[in-house]
Amino acid sequence: MATTEIITCINCPVGCRMEVTHEGETVLSVKGNTCKRGDAYARQECVAPLRMVTAVAPVQDREMPVSLKTRTPIPKKLIAACMEAIMARPFTAPIAAGDVLIENVCGCGVDVIATKAVP
Repeated sequence: MATTEIITCINCPVGCRMEVTHEGETVLSVKGNTCKRGDAYARQECVAPLRMVTAVAPVQDREMPVSLKTRTPIPKKLIAACMEAIMARPFTAPIAAGDVLIENVCGCGVDVIATKAVP
């Protein structure tokens, strides 16, 4: 049985309201998008949503935390596990922006990287 969802695109400031009809993991139609990026976002969001994870985490023997993010979006269902992995890891200085802090977080094939240096 087909399901219809109304979602708002987050790819640009326009924020198109789109109507997505899907049956299980098969998207049947997308209406209301004004560009191809909106169509792609709607198709992904309704069957396997992805999100970037950004956070700050403590660094041993430093007052300044390290800011970090996933290199690319990860499955939305893994956000909590990703945050647990980040908070369980003891980070040590020095850290350079771009350093890989956790490889293949949660087995999803995406690295967690530093977005700021901690000397």
